[in-house]
Formats: sequence, structure tokens, C-alpha cells
Amino acid sequence: MSHEYDFEPVPGLPANLPEGEQLLWQGSPSAAATARQVLHVGLVAAYFGALVLWRLVSGLSDGHALSQIAVDSLPLLGMATAAILILSLLAYLIARTTIYSITSRRVVMRFGVALPMTVNIPFKAIRSADVALRSDGTGDVALEVDDLGRLSYFHLWPHTRAWYVRKAQPSFRAVPDAQNVSSLLSRALHSAAGSPEMAKRPQAVVRPATTQTVSGGAAPAAA
Repeated sequence: MSHEYDFEPVPGLPANLPEGEQLLWQGSPSAAATARQVLHVGLVAAYFGALVLWRLVSGLSDGHALSQIAVDSLPLLGMATAAILILSLLAYLIARTTIYSITSRRVVMRFGVALPMTVNIPFKAIRSADVALRSDGTGDVALEVDDLGRLSYFHLWPHTRAWYVRKAQPSFRAVPDAQNVSSLLSRALHSAAGSPEMAKRPQAVVRPATTQTVSGGAAPAAA
């Protein structure tokens, strides 16, 4: 059985890297973190839990027996289980079909469960990168670029910064060891700053906070 990604010359990249360009890092989202942070499985479970609790309290106040309340709650529990399983499966598929890459010249995002897509973002297109770290070590790296062309928030979802709909920010979502990924990106931007096409770029800066920022330059954006 063949897959659309079987024909990649390098996993996660649409073509072999040009001479002089080096692959610095590749990674994929954590399926568990994607379920929690991106698809909000916890909130869905809490919602259904609140409905079951309301049904229990309402049934008891109406004088119904616990056994009857339990039977009446079975359809609701079934829907809750189905919703959580579907979201968990989607999180697994997102993680399995996504590869984020950082090279010495650009960021590449390959993703798509049903419709595969590869987004190339040269360093000269990156204005800044906001890094949100979570307590489990995972995190998001959101890239601010000047122009995404025809790409929108809905084309990129879920690989985009939440709520930034009008000016979407392509993002590494729920990546493990996000602190090291952000540090590597910072070093790559520093190294690229000396190249002719990046000569006017301000040097990268990482702020030691829960949300960190890596400053970039300006130029036309992702393809």
C-alpha cells in the first residue's frame, strides 16, 4: 500500500535540500499533547461529566432510583466515549502525518490527514516567533510572517496559533522538548543573520519567560 508521503525524497521535505542547506531538526507533535492542548479532550470530557452530574442531581431531586438514572445516562455516556475516542484518534492521525523541520535557511511544515500540504517559510519571511511552553515540556512555536499568500487560518489548522484568524501564524503545535526547539531556532536565525539576504535582519532574541519571543526579519512569506 502506498501513501502520498512515500515519494518524499527526504521525509517531511518536498525535495532534496539545495547544496549548502543543512537539516538541523525534525519533529512531530505529541499525540497526547495534541489531544489535550489542540483538540481540548479534557474540556469535552468535563462537559459530558457536567451533563451526567446534572442528570444525577436532577433525577435524585425528582425521586428517581439510582439504577434508573444510570440506565437513562447510558446514551449520554456512549456519546461521551465516542467523542473522546474520535478526538483521540484525530490527535493520533495529526501527529502521525505531521513533520516539522528546521533547516539552516527555512522552516518547513508538512501536514495533512486527508489533504497533504507542505509549507515552506524562509527565514527572511519570519518577523518573530512566540514560544509557549507547557509544564510537561511540550509547547507551541508560532511564526509571525508578513504574508501567507493564499493560505489562511483554515488551510493551516491545527498548525496555526489559536485565535489569530485574520493574520494567521503558522505554528509547530504540541512539540516535545519545545524549549530546545526554540533554542535551536534562535541559533539558526542568529547564524543566518550574517548571510547577504539576511544582512538587515535584527538578531534573534529569546526572552526567559513562559512565552518567549525569537525576533526575525521581514520579507514575502510562505508558499
